[in-house]
Amino acid sequence: MAIKYPLLLKIGIPVVIVAFVLLHVIKKKTKYKGGVRAANTAFARRLPEYKRYKDIQLFLRVAMEFCIMVAIIATLVLLARPVKTEVVSNGTKKRDIYLNLDVSYSICYLNYDLVDALEDVVKGLDGDRFGITIYNTSTVLYVPMTDDYDFIIRKLEELKDYFALQKEYMTLLYSEGYGADDFDYDRMYELEDALEYYDAGTLVNNYKKGSSLIGEGLASCLYSFPHLDDESRTRIIIMSTDNAERRIGRPLVELDEAADLCAKNDVTIFGLFPNEDNFEITNDYNDDYNALARDMKANVEKTGGVFYMQSDSLPVKDIVKDIQSQKVMEVNEITITKVVDKPVVPAIILLLSILLLIIMGAMILL
Repeated sequence: MAIKYPLLLKIGIPVVIVAFVLLHVIKKKTKYKGGVRAANTAFARRLPEYKRYKDIQLFLRVAMEFCIMVAIIATLVLLARPVKTEVVSNGTKKRDIYLNLDVSYSICYLNYDLVDALEDVVKGLDGDRFGITIYNTSTVLYVPMTDDYDFIIRKLEELKDYFALQKEYMTLLYSEGYGADDFDYDRMYELEDALEYYDAGTLVNNYKKGSSLIGEGLASCLYSFPHLDDESRTRIIIMSTDNAERRIGRPLVELDEAADLCAKNDVTIFGLFPNEDNFEITNDYNDDYNALARDMKANVEKTGGVFYMQSDSLPVKDIVKDIQSQKVMEVNEITITKVVDKPVVPAIILLLSILLLIIMGAMILL
C-alpha cells in the first residue's frame, strides 16, 4: 500500500507529537490557583480506595490522550489517501452478434422459441455486443448494436409478445378455419389491431415489392454492423427464415448476393429453418420445403456458418446452445493499471479510537 500525499504525513505527524509534548510541559509548569483548600487530606490520600481511584483516573486520562493522538494520526492518514496500485491483465471478447428475424407470420413459431431461448444467452454475455433487425418487406433496426443487456432483454420480451400474437392469429386462422360459422371474427380484428403496431415498419411498400424479401433483410442487417471494416471483432448473424419469398419483381439484393457480401466482410451466418410441420400448416403456396432448405443451407455455409433445421430432436434451445459455443475472438492481452483507494484500515482505527474515547470519558465522569 502507498500514500498518495505523503507530505501531509511527514509534516502532520511531527506537529501532532510536538503539540502533545508542549501541552504536557505547559501543564506541569502551571500551578493550581483558586478553589477551596482542604486540611488534613494526607490521611485520605493514604487510603487504598483513594489510591486505586487515583490510579484508575490516571490510566484513563493517559489512555484518552493516546486515543486522541491515534485518532488525529488516523485522520491524517485518511487525508493523505492510502492507495493500492493494481495491474489487471486480460483478453477481451470482441464478438458482435446480430439477430436477423424474418417476421412474416409463417415462421412465428420458430421466432417465438428463438427469442425465448436467446434471453438466457443475453443474460450471460460479458463483453459481447448484441443487436436485432427485423424485416418483411422492409427492415427495421430494432436494437442497434449495444452491450446494454437489460435493454436487449426488454426488447426480446417485446418481440415475444409480438410473436405470441402472431401465433394466436395463425392458430385462429388455420385451426378454427376462416369463414366457418363459429369463427371468432371479433378476436381476429383485435389481433390485427394489436399486430399493426409491430408490422408497420416492416411492410413499407408491401403492395409494390411483396413480402419476405430475405436478401434485402440480410443485407440491411449486414450493413447495420458498426465499423464493418474493423477486423478486430468476430461478427455473427443469427438468421431465422423459411426462405419463402413473396416478391413482386426482382428485389434489390437476392439471398445469394447478400450471403456473398457477408462472406466478403467476414460475417458468419447461423441459419435457422422452421419445423416442417409448422411450415406445412402456414404455407399456402405449396413451396418445396426441402428445396428452400437446401438453398438456404448453401448460402449460410458459404459464410463459414452452420445451417440448422428445427425439429423435435433438435429444438431451438439446443440450436442456440450450439451457436453460443462457437468461436469468440480474443484480442492481445490488455494490461490496465488501476489506483484504488484503501481507506478501510485507517477508518476502522479512527472509529475505534473515538469509540474508546467516548467510553473512557464516561467512566471518568462516573
